[in-house]
Amino acid sequence: MKRLAGLALAVSVLAVAIQIVAVFGTHLEMVSLGFALLTLLRWGAYAGAAGAAIALVALLASRASRTAASAAAVVLGLLAFIPPAQQQYRLSTQDIPSIHDITTDTDDPPAFVDVLPLRASAPNTTEYGGPDLAAQQKRAYPDLAPLVLSLPPAGAFDRALATVEEMGWDLVAADPAAGRIEATDTTFWFRFKDDIVIRLRSEGTGTRVDVRSVSRVGRGDVGTNAHRIRAYLSALNGA
Repeated sequence: MKRLAGLALAVSVLAVAIQIVAVFGTHLEMVSLGFALLTLLRWGAYAGAAGAAIALVALLASRASRTAASAAAVVLGLLAFIPPAQQQYRLSTQDIPSIHDITTDTDDPPAFVDVLPLRASAPNTTEYGGPDLAAQQKRAYPDLAPLVLSLPPAGAFDRALATVEEMGWDLVAADPAAGRIEATDTTFWFRFKDDIVIRLRSEGTGTRVDVRSVSRVGRGDVGTNAHRIRAYLSALNGA
């Protein structure tokens, strides 16, 4: 059982190391995003599951002196396995469409202007996908809608801009005359860059706020852009 516990620990440590390489390799631009997501994360998860399984067998048949190594192998293996598995489970059970362009106005999506040069080499464009994309969004995120503030455009613009800063996004442009704010949000783990445009227009005595969030890479966004829009509008409404 001593060898089995050692093997389990080695496999689990390898699994964690693979996941670390996937994350920090992309941060340092040493590993391509596609290789990290499609290869390293997948095989890291497989290795984590294998290490945890071997460790459990060792635990069931081991002496007390080897329990610590086997327990460590279980913990490390699960750390490598659970996050990718949760992501896959979420995709398979929540019916999240493979789309990456989300907006509160699918009939007339807010347009990007100043962000465009930053996306020059991005695989995804900002050209809206039309009725098919709108239908997929409405089925998946029927709650997304514009926010109407009981403020004139000038006051609403100041509040919208302050909320962008509170969200921690990188401000790209703020044009009060056009009623447009553009920003970029970078995800924590794999440094995905998603661009946001906020459009403000007069509506009655108040101001209508529309938001659009578009990923630079990836066919799907696992619901990230919709979540970002919800969080922003909630913060703006409560400001």
